[in-house]
Amino acid sequence: MIMRRNIIVTGASRGIGRAIALSLANEETSLLISCSKSAAKLNEVKALIEEKGARCETYIGDMGNYSDAMKMFDLAFQSFGHVDILINNAGISMVGLFQDMTADEWNKICSTNIDSVFNCCHFAVKDMLGRHCGKIINISSVWGLYGASCEVAYSATKGAVNAFTRALAKELAPSSIQVNAIACGAINTDMNSHLDESEKNALEEEIPAGRFGDPQEVAQLVESLVNMNSYLTGQIITLDGGWI
Repeated sequence: MIMRRNIIVTGASRGIGRAIALSLANEETSLLISCSKSAAKLNEVKALIEEKGARCETYIGDMGNYSDAMKMFDLAFQSFGHVDILINNAGISMVGLFQDMTADEWNKICSTNIDSVFNCCHFAVKDMLGRHCGKIINISSVWGLYGASCEVAYSATKGAVNAFTRALAKELAPSSIQVNAIACGAINTDMNSHLDESEKNALEEEIPAGRFGDPQEVAQLVESLVNMNSYLTGQIITLDGGWI
């Protein structure tokens, strides 16, 4: 009988989350993948995961909503029994002047980017503590470390994710539960679709590696963290081609 590792990946219908889910899919894993609304895209990812021999469940819901997160974890526990690995990837960005941001926009980005991390960790940690093991990986951003003009709210939420990661790691280390984050630089995803070709070229010139990162490169780092010994915890690992 195969003892599968049970993994949750949020925001898995596209981009970094999709790459992570596919990278972790094999005959020794069971995955629950979620997104907020793109059911068709999520089912496409599920089919690819199952082709690789992994079990897969899907959930459509807003991880910034406590009730939705609870229902997703109920599905995970009913399907798999427990959760070994949580990848908090769900997130959105908003680009614009701070003075133009509405209260509703602020609340939306905070809900999606940091409330989702609290909600998912809240349920995962309770399960992991009982078994004295587990891994949590939060997908963050270099702007959470350094801040970005015209992305004040995004920077603030990712800064919160980084602080959350460091603090929770210290609290959970005695129980052999790892908590780390990846601070991504410019990755070639839909999140950067607001940039035109000249803006992308100018940005690439700023990056010592001379290019945007690929979602698969983030996935490779996640895979390394998933297989890392428990002494690596509380780290914000920057993946930005030497940019910042």
